[in-house]
Amino acid sequence: MRIALDPFMHRHLSLEELPRKVRELGYEWIELSPRADFLEWFKTPRVFPQRIKTFKKALAAEGVKIASLLPMYRWASNDETERQAAVRHWKRAIEIAAEMEVDTMNSEFGRGPHPDKGSCYCCHTGSMIEACEDAWWRSMEELVPIFERENINLHVEPHPEDWCETLQPALDIIRTVNSKNVKFLYCAPHTFYFGDDTKAMLREAKDVLAHVHVGDTFNHKASSGLRYILNPPGTQARVHQHLNIGQGEVPWDDFFGTLADIGFDGIMTSCVFAWEDKADESGRFMCSEMNNYIKKYRK
Repeated sequence: MRIALDPFMHRHLSLEELPRKVRELGYEWIELSPRADFLEWFKTPRVFPQRIKTFKKALAAEGVKIASLLPMYRWASNDETERQAAVRHWKRAIEIAAEMEVDTMNSEFGRGPHPDKGSCYCCHTGSMIEACEDAWWRSMEELVPIFERENINLHVEPHPEDWCETLQPALDIIRTVNSKNVKFLYCAPHTFYFGDDTKAMLREAKDVLAHVHVGDTFNHKASSGLRYILNPPGTQARVHQHLNIGQGEVPWDDFFGTLADIGFDGIMTSCVFAWEDKADESGRFMCSEMNNYIKKYRK
């Protein structure tokens, strides 16, 4: 199993400084999420040969590896110009993964077009879900053969506000892609968007599950929907958070116990964003907690 850190809370560090920090916090693997000097959000990668060379040198010096690269592009935009640009960015990102000798990439299903192209929060109205799904499939038709040719894995997660934000149909969509290189990412901080039975959901995902994000969250549906109190009353805003283990309501014994039961041996990433003022403390704590739970349920 690869136990990785998403270093988003440490993004102020340079790429050359990052591996040392990750090693200092107890990790041997990085899940590199978007950052302005590498895979920028929604834009062309900011990557050139010297940057790759110096980053690889820094990684090697600390004995740290990249478990996964996480690009975010508008591959589900129903604006064809945006979608084509996203596919170009993806193709370059895949080239970068190959150059970095990284065998896995992960991303989200996507929220659709940029807000100035129309409402991207399609899950609220339902007005754009079909168009976004159709756009995503067009992108996958181009990209899946490249992932297969390069032997790079793609792990996809449903995310709140995506055109697909729930366990189903996400699992069946990934099964429909029908590629050994395309698998499912279960994000624990999204647990209560998926459902209420962690054991059952992980078992349902078993055949395509290759990656998990670890972070806690509250059940926004609990207490008659008042676990979070939002104003003004009736607002359509919804809340999810990525907290340290134990600060929310995810049933961690169910989570880690079921992963052990189903023989999970993929990528496990600490994915906490809530504590930038305590980023080092959070990173160390999460590393310790994940390892403690793994040992507790090791078969």
